[in-house]
Amino acid sequence: QVQLVESGGGLVQAGVSLRLSCAASGDTFGTYDMGWFRQAPEKEREFVATIKWRSDNTYYADSVKGRFTISRDNAKNTVYLQMNSLKPEDTAVYYCAARRTRIGYANSAAAYGYWGQGTQVTVSS
Repeated sequence: QVQLVESGGGLVQAGVSLRLSCAASGDTFGTYDMGWFRQAPEKEREFVATIKWRSDNTYYADSVKGRFTISRDNAKNTVYLQMNSLKPEDTAVYYCAARRTRIGYANSAAAYGYWGQGTQVTVSS
């Protein structure tokens, strides 16, 4: 099993950048694919980005492509989400998720078995 703890959220103005971190513990981090999801009030949890156990394989939601970058440091057991050019519609609770690595990308929340507690990101206009 793996435990996940997110950090880095906050209240920012539109157009600025923010970096979220997710620290993992418990199991061999390098054997897990990692993902970021977000959930706005009264909306479904939606996929943001995922990264395979090898850092050169990433996949993004169309809504964040070109603005957000997911990365990981397996030596530090940490995955990051660099968010640039933030928009008010990016406001949500952001969750880190993990699943044991397998073939293909997973953009469904149901594919991930481990979740962090979430960190709030609020973007004001």
